[in-house]
Amino acid sequence: MNNRAEVHDFLTSRRARITPERAGIPAAGQRRVPGLRRSEVASLAGVSVEYYAKLERGALAGVSAGVLEAIARALQLDDAERAHLMRLAQEANGTSVLIRPSRRPRQWTLRPSLQWALDAITAPAALVNNRQDLLGVNLLGRAMYSDLYATAGGRVPNFGRFTFLDAAAHRFYPDWNLAADMLVANLRTAAGKDPHDKGLHDLVGELSTRSDEFRRRWGAHNVRLHSTGIKTFHHHVVGDLELIYETMDLRAEDGINLTIYTAEPGSATAQALALLASWAATSENTPASADH
Repeated sequence: MNNRAEVHDFLTSRRARITPERAGIPAAGQRRVPGLRRSEVASLAGVSVEYYAKLERGALAGVSAGVLEAIARALQLDDAERAHLMRLAQEANGTSVLIRPSRRPRQWTLRPSLQWALDAITAPAALVNNRQDLLGVNLLGRAMYSDLYATAGGRVPNFGRFTFLDAAAHRFYPDWNLAADMLVANLRTAAGKDPHDKGLHDLVGELSTRSDEFRRRWGAHNVRLHSTGIKTFHHHVVGDLELIYETMDLRAEDGINLTIYTAEPGSATAQALALLASWAATSENTPASADH
């Protein structure tokens, strides 16, 4: 991905969403574009207009951490957006090699001990990489994501393809727009972490070609941190699920995280999970190894 173009698109998209009122400055004069003017961002960051315009054109090489922090404050970046800006600056400096994940083997195999660990978890659990491939699950996780496995067509299930190319996703995600926004923000974050991931490039290219909804969201340059929260699903067997998720990185598996879903004890979702476990026990749920 072109670093200068990525920097330009990211900074301009962040500037466009900050209104003068939100920034605490007078909204004087006619505005041709939404959001703040470059001069206003420069003033808030304490740099010259010329210098900020240069940065927004994509020239982040050599920019100090202090200036980057000032720009992040001026644009009111959240933690995920700030980290993304710092990674773009590292890439511009040619230092991303220092933080780039080591080259991974083409074929990633789910270690037996890792599968045993998954199977020991009584709640739905899944392993997902930065490209949003579903690499491994326990029995309840496979039952929950049965739609993804059913329509993967022999390929490793991928949440991006499922969300944007499979009609079943609109039933599985009651708030499909929110799910789609989060999915793309996760992929955009992954692209910032490893801009040389060919598999991710190929996936983005495929989805951009085949889905207008994906292409529009990708152009928004939104990023996010995926850690904890609540997600809602509609399973074709047990109905509505409102699940709390906890996501954590695996130390031994670079770029892969483990997500565990739980429900409030005694809730309707807890009862639905018990029903899902019963259904899973009578269904064929054999996890497969994946291309990492």
